[in-house]
Amino acid sequence: MPIDLNEHRRKQQSNAPKQTPQNNDNRNSGNSNNGRNNRGGFGVDSMPMPSMPSGKFLILIILAVILVINFVVARPFVIINSGEVGIKVNLGKYDDVPLTPGLHFFIPIIQQVIVVDTRMRVLHFSRNEDMGSVGRDDQSVLRNDAISVMDSRGLPVSIELTVQYRLDPSKVPETIKNYRLSWEQKIINPVIRDVVRSVVGNYPAEDLPNKRDEIAGLITSSFEAKLRSTPNQPVIFDSIQLREIVLPPMVKERIEQVQAAKQEADRAKQEANALRERAQGRADAAIIEAKGQAQANKLLSESLSQRLLELRQIDVQGKFNEALKENKDAQIFLTPGGSVPNIWVDSKSKQRTTISNNH
Repeated sequence: MPIDLNEHRRKQQSNAPKQTPQNNDNRNSGNSNNGRNNRGGFGVDSMPMPSMPSGKFLILIILAVILVINFVVARPFVIINSGEVGIKVNLGKYDDVPLTPGLHFFIPIIQQVIVVDTRMRVLHFSRNEDMGSVGRDDQSVLRNDAISVMDSRGLPVSIELTVQYRLDPSKVPETIKNYRLSWEQKIINPVIRDVVRSVVGNYPAEDLPNKRDEIAGLITSSFEAKLRSTPNQPVIFDSIQLREIVLPPMVKERIEQVQAAKQEADRAKQEANALRERAQGRADAAIIEAKGQAQANKLLSESLSQRLLELRQIDVQGKFNEALKENKDAQIFLTPGGSVPNIWVDSKSKQRTTISNNH
C-alpha cells in the first residue's frame, strides 16, 4: 500500500531524542561556522543590525529636510548691493522706509522686495548710427533717438545731447509707487524733449552753431528748473552735455558759403591794413626826413653870422682874382643885394658863367 511521507516524518520526529539548548547552540554554532566556512568566513547572521530611529525623531528629520528645500526654492531673503535700495511690499502696500544695502528677509507670498538702481544714469539722445549698441550691456547707460526740433522759421533741426541724473535713494518708495519702474519715460524723457524744443525754437538755424554755449546753458537751467518743480523731487540732476546740432543740408551749405565769404573779407581787410601801414610808414618817413631837413636848414641859417659872410666873401673874391689872371677880358657883375661879385662873363667866348654865393 502507498506510504504517506508526511506521516512517516512525523513518526520519525516523535521517536527522535530531544536535544538540550546547549546542543542546539552548538548545532547553531556549527551551522554558523559551516555557513561562514561556506561563505568564505563572513556570515549574515553574525553582522550586527543597526537600530532603527524612533518614529518621533524620523518625523523631525523629514520636517527639517522639507524646510530646507522650501527655503532654497522660495528664497525668502534678498541681498541689496551698494548703489541700490529695496522696497518691501506687504500685500501690495509699499513700505515708506527703503531697504539699505545688505541682507534682508521677507515672508514669501505675503511680502516681496523690489530692488531699484540708484546709481548715476546716463541717457544719450543721438542718431542710431552714432551710438550703435550702447546701453545693451550696462543698464545704467540708455539711448534714445535724437531730439527733432523746429527752428524759428520752421526748419527741421536735430539735437544730440547726454543727460546724467540719478534717483534720490530716500524717495525711491514714493517714486516707484507713483511712476512705477518706468519712471524715466515719465519724468526724464518728455521733460528734456519739451525743454529742448522750447529753447531751440527761438533761434534761426543759421545762428545755432555760433550760439551753442548760450543754448546749452538755457537747456540746462530750464531742465533743472523743471525737475525741481516735479512733485516730491524724485530725481537728482547732474549735468547735460550738448554734443551736436545737426542742421538741414541747405542751411549747412549756406553757412559754409557765408563763412567762406567772411574769411575772404577778413583776408582782404588784412591786406588793406598791411598796405595802409606800409603807406603810413613811407609818409611818416618823408615827414621825418622833411622835418630833419628843415631843422638842418634852420640850424644852418642860425649859424650864418656876419663874420662868416665876410669870410665867404673873401674866399669868393680870391677865386675871382685867380680867374682874372688867366682871362683879363672877363667881366664881373654884382647881383642886387650882394656885396660879393657872383656873375662871371667871358667876353671872348661870349659865354656867361654864373657862380652862386649862398648867403
